[in-house]
Amino acid sequence: MSTRDYYEVLGVSRDVDEQSLKRAYRQLALRYHPDRNPDDAQAEARFKEAAEAYAVLADPEKRARYDRFGHAGVRGAGAGGIDPSTFADFNDIFSGFGDLFGFGDVFGAGGRRRQGPLEGSDLRYDLRLPLEEAAAGHQATLRIPREETCDDCSGSGAAPGTRPEQCAPCNGRGQVRTQHGFLTVARPCSRCGGSGQVIATPCTPCHGRGRVTQERTITVRVPPGVDSGQRLRIVGEGEHGLRGGPPGDLYVVVHIEDHPVFRRDGAHLLCAVQTGFPTLALGGEVTVPTLNGDASLKVPRGTQPGERFRLRGKGLPHMQGRGQGDLYVDLTVDVPKRLSAEQKRLIEALRETLEDADDARARPVAGPDRDETREEDRPFFDRVKDIFG
Repeated sequence: MSTRDYYEVLGVSRDVDEQSLKRAYRQLALRYHPDRNPDDAQAEARFKEAAEAYAVLADPEKRARYDRFGHAGVRGAGAGGIDPSTFADFNDIFSGFGDLFGFGDVFGAGGRRRQGPLEGSDLRYDLRLPLEEAAAGHQATLRIPREETCDDCSGSGAAPGTRPEQCAPCNGRGQVRTQHGFLTVARPCSRCGGSGQVIATPCTPCHGRGRVTQERTITVRVPPGVDSGQRLRIVGEGEHGLRGGPPGDLYVVVHIEDHPVFRRDGAHLLCAVQTGFPTLALGGEVTVPTLNGDASLKVPRGTQPGERFRLRGKGLPHMQGRGQGDLYVDLTVDVPKRLSAEQKRLIEALRETLEDADDARARPVAGPDRDETREEDRPFFDRVKDIFG
């Protein structure tokens, strides 16, 4: 029996309420439990001391005697000063220990470790696609390594003609119980790993595991318009389960490769096309690339460099709903780097003409203390002169 003050052991005040008392004990029990502190005599002592203190303070009658007479008021109440039969909250206190420490029943009242079927694990495959295949849809052929049920032993792990035997140390329970004072603690059996069975003659192909690694070829349909980061779920194509459990699923994560011409914005595409100054000034047609071949774009007279045009339905299919996205084309000026003497003479003559026109149309540009003039508000020939220097 501990000689320390029980309130001090649990780290609570003497007027502590029931819920706070239980919470303080849970924290100490989790901290000093033998499964978390194997072969640590000091932690085991603290664990027993906390259980002893809670056993007294959680019982209103014992707590009243302890508050009045101290340790002398609770002596003789069972072995070590505690009567476990009157401690009704033991199972509640340790109800969550099975999940935390991996054993099922702290006080010996529970059942066997689960030995039924277990579902197989899900698998992930990262699929890279060019933009063209993402737009049109694609049939992808994947080679997937996965764990499958062994055909020779049908998943039992035992050689054909034999069967798993009951584990002797745990008598098939999958747990071995040890005594810590008045507590009975159950741990997974080290002999059978908690299954309750041992395999005397392992199956040769799977080495007693019940599963073997196989590589399977799986065909996956990628829908048109799929985008990066989207997952395609193929039900039942994950790893096989244990002991007859259902298989997991295969998740294909799509990654769309960068395209040298197009940028993607959802179902829409964007690209830039160069054309000459005469086409922008006088109007005409330019050839625009699309994912399905070239298309013709009409350029109106006086088009400004950098203007954006839309070609409806030339984007990607909408995955959610019907129809196609659009293609947006930004027109830029193709400035020649090499000119013949005749070309230079003609451009010089054009510049002189443009400068005369600029003199008649000149207007002030906003200074630093005023709002900046928008590019599209500048005279067309001013921007042409900027382009040609």
